Amino acid sequence: MPAVSKGDGMRGLAVFISDIRNCKSKEAEIKRINKELANIRSKFKGDKALDGYSKKKYVCKLLFIFLLGHDIDFGHMEAVNLLSSNKYTEKQIGYLFISVLVNSNSELIRLINNAIKNDLSSRNPTFMCLALHCIANVGSREMAEAFAGEIPRILVAGDTMDSVKQSAALCLLRLYKTSPDLVLMGEWTSRVVHLLNDQHMGVVTAAISLITCLSQKNPDEFKTCVSLAVSRLSRIVSSASTDLQDYTYYFVPAPWLSCKLLRLLQCYPPPEDGAVKGRLVECLETILNKAQEPPKSKKVQHSNAKNAILFEAISLIIHYDSEPNLLVRACNQLGQFLQHRETNLRYLALESMCTLASSEFSHEAVKTHIETVINALKTERDVSVRQRAADLLYAMCDRSNAKQIVAEMLSYLETADYSIREEMVLKVAILAEKYAVDYSWYVDTILNLIRIAGDYVSEEVWYRVIQIVINRDDVQGYAAKTVFEALQAPACHENMVKVGGYILGEFGNLIAGDPRSSPLVQFNLLHSKFHLCSVPTRALLLSAYIKFINLFPETKSTIQEVLRSDSQIRNSDVELQQRAVEYLKLSSIASTDVLATVLEEMPPFPERESSILAKLKKKKGPGAVSVNELEEGKREGGELNGGGERGGDSSAIAASNASTPSPSADLLGLRAGPPVTAAAPSAGSLLVDVFSEAGINDDGFLRDLEPTTESSDSLLAEGPGDSDSAPPSVVSEDPTPLPESDELLNKFVCKNNGVLFENQLLQIGIKSEYRQNLGRIYLFYGNKTSVQFVTFTTTVTCPGELQSQLNVQSKPVEPLIEGGAQVQQVINIECLTDFSDAPLLNIKFRYGGALQNLTLKLPVTINKFFQPTEMASHDFFQRWKQLSQPQQEAQKIFKASHAMDTEVLKAKLLGLGMALLENVDPNPENFVCAGVIQSKAQQVGSLLRLEPNAQAQSGEQMYRLTVRSSKDTVSKRLCELLAEQF
Repeated sequence: MPAVSKGDGMRGLAVFISDIRNCKSKEAEIKRINKELANIRSKFKGDKALDGYSKKKYVCKLLFIFLLGHDIDFGHMEAVNLLSSNKYTEKQIGYLFISVLVNSNSELIRLINNAIKNDLSSRNPTFMCLALHCIANVGSREMAEAFAGEIPRILVAGDTMDSVKQSAALCLLRLYKTSPDLVLMGEWTSRVVHLLNDQHMGVVTAAISLITCLSQKNPDEFKTCVSLAVSRLSRIVSSASTDLQDYTYYFVPAPWLSCKLLRLLQCYPPPEDGAVKGRLVECLETILNKAQEPPKSKKVQHSNAKNAILFEAISLIIHYDSEPNLLVRACNQLGQFLQHRETNLRYLALESMCTLASSEFSHEAVKTHIETVINALKTERDVSVRQRAADLLYAMCDRSNAKQIVAEMLSYLETADYSIREEMVLKVAILAEKYAVDYSWYVDTILNLIRIAGDYVSEEVWYRVIQIVINRDDVQGYAAKTVFEALQAPACHENMVKVGGYILGEFGNLIAGDPRSSPLVQFNLLHSKFHLCSVPTRALLLSAYIKFINLFPETKSTIQEVLRSDSQIRNSDVELQQRAVEYLKLSSIASTDVLATVLEEMPPFPERESSILAKLKKKKGPGAVSVNELEEGKREGGELNGGGERGGDSSAIAASNASTPSPSADLLGLRAGPPVTAAAPSAGSLLVDVFSEAGINDDGFLRDLEPTTESSDSLLAEGPGDSDSAPPSVVSEDPTPLPESDELLNKFVCKNNGVLFENQLLQIGIKSEYRQNLGRIYLFYGNKTSVQFVTFTTTVTCPGELQSQLNVQSKPVEPLIEGGAQVQQVINIECLTDFSDAPLLNIKFRYGGALQNLTLKLPVTINKFFQPTEMASHDFFQRWKQLSQPQQEAQKIFKASHAMDTEVLKAKLLGLGMALLENVDPNPENFVCAGVIQSKAQQVGSLLRLEPNAQAQSGEQMYRLTVRSSKDTVSKRLCELLAEQF
């Protein structure tokens, strides 16, 4: 870089900065700035032409004023003029001003692009680097369109200087990340890959970042980089710290480049070439050997660099999972870190060993450290390290150590942090089920789990223990005895009462021979918990009571007295009142045979995978539970338990067969307490949890929506259940929607799940998920009557312009819906560009010979395709000012239709899909959000500001909502949608 001459000190700028720092108040600072702005403006508008030095000085002052947080609305042209200067300092200040203050929509962008082109073609390395830095800093789509074809040529040209190559590689990486469709390597691919052989280490370091990013998206095009990366890594690993003096960091040669090379190799499978693979194995062995050597320096920088390479090498060994010797050595090395004094090293070691535990080659080696990991779980002070220790115990568990690990995890649960208790409960439940040889041990474990951490035992866990008990005849008596004893505790968790009510209602007769657990004692024990329970649990207990009448006729009069009491048949809760009345009537008028038929023992559950694994995966995020583990859980769940999912209140389902569903009943379970699922479709078993993983295979949905190299069209065409023979269900007719359709649509602007529509005949539930510009909707149609729906058809219509804005495909629905049954429909959606209207859903069916026809608006609104964007305060207001054109802003002032509750407002804004930015707005009562709407055609950035006024002059609570977007139609539509939510 050229030296700055003594005359470039810009004394005027130094004096101005000094004056600002010496200001005693904000008012004095503003006064001094306004004076300076007036002076600069007069200089720029004066007749006398300014020389380059003066322009540079005044542009610097403007830049400093902008950095202080003041608006700058002039001086841009002078900064552009500086780009044509031949002096480095003047050109540098011009590029700096443009990088900070000029946005991609500026009218000056063409002049700026011309100046950049001149510098790129000048062959002056200093000017070329400045131009490349400016392109990377701005990184706009316009810059990518203008220079994406030029920069690869500069990068691979033989006469380009090394410093320019570094800048070109990083600039191209920035453009590829912002506009990957415009950066097409094509003919440059092989030449870019061969930069790994460049003599200059700086060029290699910059180029490998670009190649790694390109390889992740197009691995086949860049697979030749593997052999070159191995060769370069081998040279670095085998070199001494004196060989690469300029790139040696605390006696570690080129640590950053080594880590990047190892990370690049993780994008590919093990090399097929034997020589390359042998050389790579040799490199990895050398890295593991060096980790055992005594440190060459006691400074932390040395150990950090050395360990960074080691952990990246171990990640590569785990990724390949094909070298038993390396896997075991990696495990032993990590085992040494488990007792290291550095907390970060212990954390990383536990995290890496979790992955090693899943390998067949290293699983046994990981198990040797079980005592150390258990000790870490008990004694670590950092909760994140304890959580990783729990993860590792879960990963290393097998049949040989399952009882020990489950016992230790149960023991830890009593003192575990609240933040990880639910996850620990799920893991204990999964391990107990997966490795249970003795079913009595499994029952004891789950009941103990409920006793220790009942608040964190989800419905899936206690549903599962009931499924297993019902499917295993040999454990039913033991389960009844154990749960009876557990209920005798003075304080029982409600989940224990649920399990006890269900199991005693089904199998209480197996322990009734003992006078200590006679039928009346069982009933009195259950009923003593009744008044302490919630409404859903009370409903389950009422179902258990009617079961008792069938199992133990001698309890009939006692139970009828309870059902006949005012607290039951006059209960304020409709569900409890209805059950009490119906069960009382059933027990009074039904013969013994009818009662035995209606209340017979629940049949075994069909084989289906456990939902606990899916729930754990959902809680931990993608990648937490492997696909193999899910498959193994499904297989072992079928072999071990023969059980699928069913709700905890299945006895109530059986009893409900005796009556016709009430028109007001919530048949889909969308408003009820605990969701329940039916074993097989029947007229009386419609109560299903439409939002459970088993109901819709949520994991498959998320997997299908992952961005792939295939086109979005093919993804939509291959949605679940779609087939070539299926008739198209998207039609061009535009039926008239119901008058309340807009109101129903507004209910789902800030949420994705719920009841879309309900009348006396039909209930429609909806669950939807969105990722980038793709969405999938699950609709659940429930027949609330006891009569069949025939010729049931649904069609989806995109009215008017919406046909070119949304791509909608739906799976045909079953034409016959039995009374009390439910069917599901899947609809795939792709957002092509921004839109305002909503697709129409038309439903036709015959009920009792009469044709029913209704049309609704599907709750698909533009905000569903938001990608949240986190921003700092400075970035937010800078972007806010950039979106200052009148057509880019939509604003509405309106009265509050609900009480101003801060938490409710936050929940609605988060439900909108944008990122809620904390500590950004100067007024802490205001809310600001940022997000980018993803469509196939373009991305639309949007900012939102909501200003509540709880003490308006009119005496009414008011809001001012302001939305700014890079597209005017988006701003208006978002403003319209949101104004209805508050």
